[in-house]
Parts: sequence; C-alpha cells; structure tokens
Amino acid sequence: MAPATVELPPLERLKAFEEIALLKARRDRAADTKDWALYEALHAPDHVSENGDYGRWTTAAEMIANTRKSMENLTTLHQSHTPEITFVSPTKATGIWAMEGISYFQQDGKDHWFQAFGHYHETYDMRGDKWLFTSRKLTYYFTRRSSGAIFPPKIEN
Repeated sequence: MAPATVELPPLERLKAFEEIALLKARRDRAADTKDWALYEALHAPDHVSENGDYGRWTTAAEMIANTRKSMENLTTLHQSHTPEITFVSPTKATGIWAMEGISYFQQDGKDHWFQAFGHYHETYDMRGDKWLFTSRKLTYYFTRRSSGAIFPPKIEN
C-alpha cells in the first residue's frame, strides 16, 4: 500500500525535490569515487538497506562497512534517473529511481564486468536542515555479466 501523500506549496515542493535529487546524485558519485565520508554523511544512522545481492542491513554503519568491502576491488558506474518522488509529509518522502549500474573487476587474472538494470525504492527524512536516506531497496530486473564472472564479490569479514 502506497503511503498517503501531502500537497506541499509549489516552491517548497520544488526545493525539496531538487534537494533529494542532489542527495541521490551525491550518493552515486560517492559510491563510484569511494568517498566513504561523503557516503556516510548522506545516510541517517538508522538507515535500512536491502540489496538482493547481499541481503538486509539494519544500520547505516553496517551498510557502509559492507558496501565499502564489497566495492573494494570494483570500478563502478551508477546511473539513477527518472525519479518518482512522493512527499508523505513536509519532512518525509519516498522515491523510486530507475537505475543502471556496471562494475568492472579482475577475477583469476582476467578482466570481467557485471551490468544491472532495475529500480531503487527509497525513503528520505529531513533531519536538521538536510534530507538523508533512511532506507533503500534495490531490485534488479535484468542483469548480464562477462563469461565466467562471479558476481557479487564475497564480503570477507
């Protein structure tokens, strides 16, 4: 069931929409450049993340630590587009973003790649004076990989 929505005044809605879009852009850039300090600053401490590749992580710290480990030997490019942002209140929103991601990596001394298409389903809260991610669920609808590629990489603890 979809959350109830609220109508925000047009300029307030436009400002919040733009701030959430910038939040998402920064998240993709932080992941691809491995800027983990920025990545952490974009997520609320109680962030919950569900990724079909790895399962469910119930805090931002757990998600960031595991994301960092899983991407350690990857070169990635994340693209998120065509956002559907719904405001649940002036300080809460949901979003669905179409995505394409590609990862390049070495496996057994050979170059490999993995490409995925799908959607991010996210929630955001205004905390203090900025929007933060509070949850994310990634669903892939189509994936492909180089011959013999094993993806996702195992997370070593």
